[in-house]
Amino acid sequence: MGLFGPSKSEIWQKLSKELGGQHLKSWRGEKVQVSHGEWTITLDTFVVMAGKTPVVFTRMRAPYVAGSDFRFSITRRNVFRDLAVWLGAQDVEVGGSEFDEAFVIKSNDESRVRQLFASRRLRDLLNEQKSLALSVKDDEGWFGAKFPEGADELYFAVTGVIKDQERLKGLYDLFAETLDQLVRIGSAAPGAPAVML
Repeated sequence: MGLFGPSKSEIWQKLSKELGGQHLKSWRGEKVQVSHGEWTITLDTFVVMAGKTPVVFTRMRAPYVAGSDFRFSITRRNVFRDLAVWLGAQDVEVGGSEFDEAFVIKSNDESRVRQLFASRRLRDLLNEQKSLALSVKDDEGWFGAKFPEGADELYFAVTGVIKDQERLKGLYDLFAETLDQLVRIGSAAPGAPAVML
């Protein structure tokens, strides 16, 4: 235990053990990988340089076999997102005034995104997250992993290092429920994608 409580490594190792996953260390850093059905959910950190200042992000990712080209992103509402919506940015309302007031949702398929967030459990798990940026991507961009045709990724990232074990468990549950719900609405297909993170 460090001066400021347990280290990230200690917390992530306990999380891995509790969820039945693996805590892996390499020259690239450390990560936790946990299976949910045929999917592997990966928790790690990465650094982005903001000028000369390194900014650390915690991320969670889960590649899956895509059943459609469905995309969405959901973030907590704040003054900047409210301004963007006021200026015309998309904000899909899914029904339920408290939920719609708390989040900004963008999607290429409004009816499917409403089906996705019809899950009461999924909405409850989203509400537990204080800060949130969850989306579906077709790859990780210029400097990240490229996925084969027919593979997409559920992706979460937030600034800072998350060392709150309960929050991390909540994120794992959020990913598991979102993946299950993507299968229910036909946007993810059963089966493991040919992607290693």
